[in-house]
Amino acid sequence: MLYNICMKFLQKSPSKQITSLIKLNKIALVLHLVQGIAMVWLVQAVGVDASYDVTVNYLSFNQATESLQPATNVLFSINFAWLVASFMFMSALAHLSIVTWYKKEYVSDLALGINKARWIEYSLSASTMMVAIALLSGMQDLASLVMIFALVAGMNLMGLVMEVANQGKKKPDWLSFVIGCILGIVPWVAFGIYVWAANAYSVNGVPGFVYGIYASIFVFFNCFAINMYLQYKKIGKWADYLYGERVYIILSLLAKSALAWQVYAGVFQP
Repeated sequence: MLYNICMKFLQKSPSKQITSLIKLNKIALVLHLVQGIAMVWLVQAVGVDASYDVTVNYLSFNQATESLQPATNVLFSINFAWLVASFMFMSALAHLSIVTWYKKEYVSDLALGINKARWIEYSLSASTMMVAIALLSGMQDLASLVMIFALVAGMNLMGLVMEVANQGKKKPDWLSFVIGCILGIVPWVAFGIYVWAANAYSVNGVPGFVYGIYASIFVFFNCFAINMYLQYKKIGKWADYLYGERVYIILSLLAKSALAWQVYAGVFQP
């Protein structure tokens, strides 16, 4: 059903593009909001307490050995249901702004080949998604989680720079795109290190469902980069910026839905 809705909006005629985009934003608003609420409600109904500790690592002086030794302290715990629901609510809020108070600016920006709201929302929601994946990978250190968040936020803000810097240009400058790709690949390298360590030094290694999350979200995140590449290369239907905008909306919904329900299936089952 979701696939049919997505395809319907991808095939709209040019004369109805803006109207269909506003309608698609409304649908995305509802679907993100409903899924966020459903996630919290279902987890509470199941009764599984899935909280992840966030720690800080530091050096502590051992008086017995008179040397500095690594130490860890738990700072707080994150309720994983609310963490997952939060990126759904972030997207819902962004779509709400687009169909209400930000609508005029949204339409004006689209005419220039820019969508500021998209990149600002992605810098928060996609970064939160990657923090969730980091926690599932075993990364609990606050400093590491902050860096993961910042790297993914920077990657998405490079998307905004790409659109602003290339406004009205016939030949795009790809520097911000390349920088964004470099920033975006670093968290996956970090996840790979944690997977290697878990498999090398622990009994059970990384849970199987986490590999499914790695594969699906990695593919989805790369699809965003491919969508931008096709837009600026003006290949096929992507020659029209608004076609790429519809693809962004659909990719965002699918990526967040995929992560949320894989987490639910893997983490929140009794």
